[in-house]
Amino acid sequence: MTETPNRRHRTGRLPGSRSLPPWSLVAAGVVAGGLIGGGYGLLKPPAYTATSYVIAVPAERSDTSTALGFAQAYGRVATQLAVLGEAQARAGVPVATLEKSVRTATSPDAPMVAVSATSDQPAQAAAMADAVAAALTEQADASKKATRVELLQFSRAVRPTEPSSASAGVTALVGAGAGGLLGGLALLVRPGRREEPDSALPAPLPGPAFAADAHGRL
Repeated sequence: MTETPNRRHRTGRLPGSRSLPPWSLVAAGVVAGGLIGGGYGLLKPPAYTATSYVIAVPAERSDTSTALGFAQAYGRVATQLAVLGEAQARAGVPVATLEKSVRTATSPDAPMVAVSATSDQPAQAAAMADAVAAALTEQADASKKATRVELLQFSRAVRPTEPSSASAGVTALVGAGAGGLLGGLALLVRPGRREEPDSALPAPLPGPAFAADAHGRL
């Protein structure tokens, strides 16, 4: 007698086999993202940031509001080529490095400009910040008769002792979060499994009993 195909053949699945749970995609994303983020934090060299401060002081026949307005303007001028070109000799780095590494910040309440520089060497970060602040002060002094505002160095940059870049632990957490998010999105967009209909399965072969019954009817 021909054996009727069992459930294993109908589903195409081995006995005892089970598909992975849905949350496994999220778990895999968290693990992979954490490893990638941690490796990036370990391989990337640490960055150090130093900040130098200059202050705008009103001269004769001027007031604090005028100094505050010029401080905002000097904050934008500090990263221009006219200032960075004068600062490159003091900093010992090319203008392109200063353009990439130097940032400025101003306050709406105080006539002060913060000049920050970032480098993988703490001493170089402080040198770049002080060089740009000094060059900005010279630019302002050249026009103080017209602006009636003098720019003075308020505080020199201090050599940083701790990196300002994120640690390997932080980058690992960020990578794990991003990986978990991508795993969740993949879980949402993946197509659902469809059971194969029984009608699509091949019909069982006729056995000897069926053949004898058909012969008796003839």
